[in-house]
Amino acid sequence: MRKLALAIAVIINQLFTIMKNLGLYCLLLACIAFQSCNKNPKDVDVKAVAEKPTSVQCYKALYEKDTLELKVNTLKSGKVTGDMVMKVFNKAQKVGKIAGKFRGDTLFVDYSFTLAMNDKVQYKNPMALLKRGNELVLGNGKIESYLGVSYFAKGQPIDFDKVKYKFTAVDCVDK
Repeated sequence: MRKLALAIAVIINQLFTIMKNLGLYCLLLACIAFQSCNKNPKDVDVKAVAEKPTSVQCYKALYEKDTLELKVNTLKSGKVTGDMVMKVFNKAQKVGKIAGKFRGDTLFVDYSFTLAMNDKVQYKNPMALLKRGNELVLGNGKIESYLGVSYFAKGQPIDFDKVKYKFTAVDCVDK
């Protein structure tokens, strides 16, 4: 009887050790998840903000009753920052910032924006703009999301031919 009680005690002790370790792993995973969710999407790369642009170019795209305005700051590091305002007919105006870089002749950026009717909620979408002469063509591609991050689907082409918005270079006007 004593051996049976001792065996049961050993098994219970091992179960508690496993549960304690499992609990620690779960706690560690939860802490990592909460830390990654704690990132403020309004935060912009501090280096990019402090760095002076080597060039500034403004663009405007018109399509039917829609108007998109884009300001592109090219930095010495090769990164690109800027501002974009999207006024799409019968939709809330989007006002935000872009950040990204050129890969070849294509500018890949993340557009972080708020809607005019609710500036407390921040959205973030990927964009691809193909440079053709003095134009930037806003491409259409399949967008996927994982853990709240949107990105262009790997292996899926981005269409720059059947598009609505073609940005033409315009003079920059400070507002």
